[in-house]
Amino acid sequence: MRWNRARRSDNVVDARGRSGMRLGGGLGLGGIAIVVIIGLLSGQDPLQILGQLANQSGPAVTQQSQRPAGDDPQTEFVRAILGDTEDTWRALFQQHGAQYRDPTLVLFRGGVNSACGFASSAVGPFYCPGDQQVYLDLQFFDEMAQRFSAAGDFAQAYVIAHEVGHHVQTLLGVSQQMQGARQRGAKMEGDNGLLVRQELQADCFAGVWAYHAQQRHDWLEEGDLEEALNAANAIGDDNLQKRSQGHVVPDAFTHGTSAQRVRWFRDGFEHGDPTRCDTFKAARL
Repeated sequence: MRWNRARRSDNVVDARGRSGMRLGGGLGLGGIAIVVIIGLLSGQDPLQILGQLANQSGPAVTQQSQRPAGDDPQTEFVRAILGDTEDTWRALFQQHGAQYRDPTLVLFRGGVNSACGFASSAVGPFYCPGDQQVYLDLQFFDEMAQRFSAAGDFAQAYVIAHEVGHHVQTLLGVSQQMQGARQRGAKMEGDNGLLVRQELQADCFAGVWAYHAQQRHDWLEEGDLEEALNAANAIGDDNLQKRSQGHVVPDAFTHGTSAQRVRWFRDGFEHGDPTRCDTFKAARL
């Protein structure tokens, strides 16, 4: 992948040198467990509750974030991919008479506090609607290659674009609608649940970005597309469950099967049309 052809984003900050982090704004592990239980019982998102507590208790870190060093190939790659997602979605939003607001991408190591609460690297990359930021521990890419045999720069670009897809959902009002559905007791988990539909739409949006990026830069090389499809396949719910517990439990799905993730990313990549990504109305996922 000739990613050097892309514009670098200025919206990447480096929090890998932060210290003094507090879980959930000062809560201990026991306190976090109580908040999670309360959230589940009340139908509220525990991450949002933790984020509110963190904001009330003041700053969670003692060091400022910095812009990543320009001589670091990994961060330069992240800046290039994020910059190109910005260019893509700015243009697509403008075509529909709307304005795209760039997200910030925070690089962290080990764990990080966000408006959605504390998260360790074990959760993988994530997007927080509360602060409209993407969070990424670069070691996740090593895990993708070593644990899931999903290596390659376009596979990594797919991961970033997927999280940016969640930001697009926030700007379109999808994230707010999801929260409202959760509070009303709608089915969230499961192979036909709203969480799966939300994640598959983000996969489709990632494919839309990949289509337009390729149109601009002609930067994909032989095997690149297969890298992204392999990554989508590797992190499907059914694949992950087989690896971890030896069997598949569809009622516990949150992201979709490997086949579904591949299908929706491919659809976005082949057509480049975000209006085709309405997974919430799709009769077949």
